[in-house]
Amino acid sequence: MPKLKIQMWPAPVLARVCEPVGEIDAGIRTLASDMLETMYAAEGRGLAAPQVGHALRLFVMDAAWKERAPDPVICINPEITWTSPERAAHDEGCLSIPGIAARVERPAQIHMTWTDIDGRAQEADLEGFAAICAQHEVDHLDGIVTLDRLDRQTRQALIEEYSA
Repeated sequence: MPKLKIQMWPAPVLARVCEPVGEIDAGIRTLASDMLETMYAAEGRGLAAPQVGHALRLFVMDAAWKERAPDPVICINPEITWTSPERAAHDEGCLSIPGIAARVERPAQIHMTWTDIDGRAQEADLEGFAAICAQHEVDHLDGIVTLDRLDRQTRQALIEEYSA
């Protein structure tokens, strides 16, 4: 059973730009751990703090755990510092908008920096599903959901499907 309640769209916290995490204290460590437990229980591959009601720049992800052993990543104050000009379109699901898959086009590769749970600076070049997942989660930290990335007609059709 998930530790935390996942906020469902259109919860106001999902539309907020999140505040940076300050000190990585016991509360942040517990939140990150509970977020991982919640993400795995919900069979997701990423989960951002606003999705569990905390407007903080923190997300967890494990892009490939369904294909191989879990390898979770905790990203505190992540920043995408480079995006490739090449684009890729994928059907993206979201734990906060269950049952809806939106075709979103994003940069195919990114470079991201973040702080890990031990306070160490990290960086990585991401491609494929890991790049898509990280961009999706950073969007959440900026108050953006997949529906916000769609043209008006597609967005409206998916909202109607979600509301039905």
